[in-house]
Amino acid sequence: MLGTRIGDKTQPPPNFEGAEWRDLVEPLQPFLRDVVEELEGQVERFDPEIAAYTRYALTNQGKHLRPVLLALSGRAIGPLTHDHVRVATIVEMIHLATLVHDDIMDEARVRRKRPTLAANWGNQISVLVGDCLFAHALTLAASFPTPVICRNVAQATNTVCSGEVLQTHRQLNFEVTREEYFKVISMKTAELFGLSCHLGGMLSGGGEAEIKALRDFGMALGTAYQIYDDCVDVFGNEASAGKSLGTDLASGKMTLPILILLESVESADRARLEEWIRNWRPHYFERVAELMARHNILRESQRVLWGFLEQGGAALRELPDSEETAALSGLLRFLGRQTVEIGAD
Repeated sequence: MLGTRIGDKTQPPPNFEGAEWRDLVEPLQPFLRDVVEELEGQVERFDPEIAAYTRYALTNQGKHLRPVLLALSGRAIGPLTHDHVRVATIVEMIHLATLVHDDIMDEARVRRKRPTLAANWGNQISVLVGDCLFAHALTLAASFPTPVICRNVAQATNTVCSGEVLQTHRQLNFEVTREEYFKVISMKTAELFGLSCHLGGMLSGGGEAEIKALRDFGMALGTAYQIYDDCVDVFGNEASAGKSLGTDLASGKMTLPILILLESVESADRARLEEWIRNWRPHYFERVAELMARHNILRESQRVLWGFLEQGGAALRELPDSEETAALSGLLRFLGRQTVEIGAD
């Protein structure tokens, strides 16, 4: 595995230089503009009385990472078509629906530097808007002439929602293992990364081995991305993250930093940690942060993440060399560098 283990401060992190986000996505700007236009156009398909809510949700977009993955995976195999745009829109709509529901469960007030849907209109409206987005995405998927797209999208949506259920079941369960954690995040986060890469390659006519390699890459990247997000929640700051932080601790989610801390502390500290999380108060955050710093939890979390980036690179080596596979590899380096910079905030 890459990186440094707990207590080992002698080895530097891997070198992730040479991958700038703007350089990676610049060739995809026409495609991404088409996806944005498609998303904006879908707002008009909703009942006028709820269009304001769906517009708010659908315009709260970030880096369009899943459309980027779909486009790069497609171009690694062949040319892009309007079908790629439509499928990227579907996947992004599902992703945004999950964010609406996540913000309700986490009681988050800010997402991408603006109030969440729930903060503006309450939980009841937000739950139903998220449901509408899921249903609309599946309706779009069913518009393709063959059932393959709809089947893959429906299965992935089921997996994502099931992952959220499993995570909820494991809240405040201090016996959760790393393997159980990885299962949950592979379902609730990595699945849409894997789906994007899978469908991008499939729509471009990729063979079975190529599609598998792309999906394996997406799953590894998506798992690493969720670990990164979990690290930001406890080691980042809200100004740079653009969203509410500390929500995982407040809701009792067993994320990787928490699991590693539970593994690392002595029994007395573990008992205190469990008590703080069970009866969470905002001022406990400093106490948890002190424990994490004492046991070098950020570095161990980074080490695990870098291992998944290594798996993603291994999957890409199954594909022919091209500018697109180089760009996919660049995404691994970009995320790796972002992770290294968490501790520098």
